[in-house]
Amino acid sequence: MLEPPPRERILFVCTANVDRSPTAEALYAADGRYEVRSAGTAPFATVPIDRELLLWADRVFVMSEAEDHHRTWLRLRFPDVQREVVDLDVPDCWRRGDPRLVELLLRRLQPHLGRPGAGRP
Repeated sequence: MLEPPPRERILFVCTANVDRSPTAEALYAADGRYEVRSAGTAPFATVPIDRELLLWADRVFVMSEAEDHHRTWLRLRFPDVQREVVDLDVPDCWRRGDPRLVELLLRRLQPHLGRPGAGRP
């Protein structure tokens, strides 16, 4: 029997890892194509991002460069770690799981990851 292909590792990043990135993580958690995690850039984040987590990821999605400078923060903090970083431009104005946040995340992530669960083995 053939081994299934390895799942791509996806990291979602926001500031506090309370609302936006955990919502994105939950959307793709059951998708067989991906292994997903989330983290935050702030020292008080629920899961603060570190070098090991960034190295774990194949691709990184940040919530808002314009508002929160997530991409810049990653590049300044970890200059030796080169990862594809996609800015989703999702402002920090919703609570975790808010249907409007879910809709926006799905719209912004679909071109990159497809619909959640669309590629289950």
